[in-house]
Amino acid sequence: MKISFHGAARTVTGSKHIIQFSSGKKVLLDCGMFQGMGKETLTLNSQWGFDPLELDYVIISHAHIDHVGLLPKLVKEGYNGKIFCTTQTADLAQILLLDSAHIQESDIEHVNRLREKEGRELVKPLYTIEDADKVFPLFHPIDYHTPFKIDDDIELLYTDVGHIVGSAAVNLKLRENGKEVRLTFSGDVGRYNDMLLKSPETFPQADYIIIESTYGDKLHDIILPAADQLLKFIQHTCIEKRGNLIIPAFSVGRTQEILFLLNRLELEHRLPKLKYFVDSPLSTEATELTKHHPECFNKDVSELLKKDNDVFAFEGLHYTKSADESIGLKDLKEPCVIISASGMAEAGRVKHHIVNNINSPNNTILIVGYCEPASLGGRLRSGAKQVSIYGSHYDVNAQVGVIESLSAHGDYEDLSQWLACQDPREVHKLFIVHGEYEVQVNFRERLLKKGFTDVEIPSLHQEIGLGNFD
Repeated sequence: MKISFHGAARTVTGSKHIIQFSSGKKVLLDCGMFQGMGKETLTLNSQWGFDPLELDYVIISHAHIDHVGLLPKLVKEGYNGKIFCTTQTADLAQILLLDSAHIQESDIEHVNRLREKEGRELVKPLYTIEDADKVFPLFHPIDYHTPFKIDDDIELLYTDVGHIVGSAAVNLKLRENGKEVRLTFSGDVGRYNDMLLKSPETFPQADYIIIESTYGDKLHDIILPAADQLLKFIQHTCIEKRGNLIIPAFSVGRTQEILFLLNRLELEHRLPKLKYFVDSPLSTEATELTKHHPECFNKDVSELLKKDNDVFAFEGLHYTKSADESIGLKDLKEPCVIISASGMAEAGRVKHHIVNNINSPNNTILIVGYCEPASLGGRLRSGAKQVSIYGSHYDVNAQVGVIESLSAHGDYEDLSQWLACQDPREVHKLFIVHGEYEVQVNFRERLLKKGFTDVEIPSLHQEIGLGNFD
């Protein structure tokens, strides 16, 4: 038996890992899309490093696009087996994949208009809405804490990791030649004491662990609570400078956290009387879907729901419904807050809002989560004085702010706490994925000091044998 790594290997996107039995049986863990990788992105998303027709099962950790975004392409190219996920992930993945397909079609339409003018060959999208629709009948939802026997050789158990609604660690019992190995894949690990979701759960003792490392060498800034940090940016930008606050935010998770913080500020009578726009159809859908899964909320939110039946609503909140409404925001004569996707500012309506606001020092672009260094959000965050958007160059005159503490990824203390339920002496090997390489090297040193003796940082398409079966 062996494992190979076809995404999120020394990078923070494109999660894909394959377990292969000596019989040839193959199980794919996640089927994520590469995002924010600059010119490499299309090439990385076009080349699997494996044959989709050889896969027997797919197991998904959660619904973020960098973990499910290539499922339509996988099915388009011949996979027709079961796709295992939590019940909540099945719901979220449907709206996310349809939105992703719409983006693929829209982007390629724009590209092909330019190529046609230049007399060049037209290109096709990675997948279409029709391709995405073919994925959903293959979903096989499984509840948390319910051991499920996939076949005689594979048993699956999902445990909550508190990253987004439906996110889970994949705990597997794998049997081959009369031996059993226990393998856990973390997916993305959330924060302990998250403002909305339950904390990550303990998980069964494992022989092998695949762990994410997005913030494997960082501690989130908690000197000033997130609500106070957000209020500070609103006051400075919208009240003092009479400018606009633009917040690129992932539609699932981050947008709901921002809305929850604004709701809390209103309950505390501290929310400035402004117009607050959520300008993303996907964010609107995701917020409604999140409301329908209160079982994922922590105790504090559950208690708050007894007094406030909508913890994501407040005075001044507007959801834009059409493209015309979105375009019309640039003509608004009063200061406002615009929350729009995507979180890395790589696609969606937020790019237009950045274009419309980047030239004025009165405005602020507020980064509230991880951004790939090559993405637009990453470039703004790193202090770029000029950026290219839609082929045009823009001077960055707007203030660029960052709130670190809103990340849905655990920092190294959260990741260490998640691993604390394990006896390091029983873990034969720990694989670090889903992180920038320098971060992973630092995280590896921390894990070695905690008693894990064999910690590996796999490279893209690397294949590694699992010693229990040698």
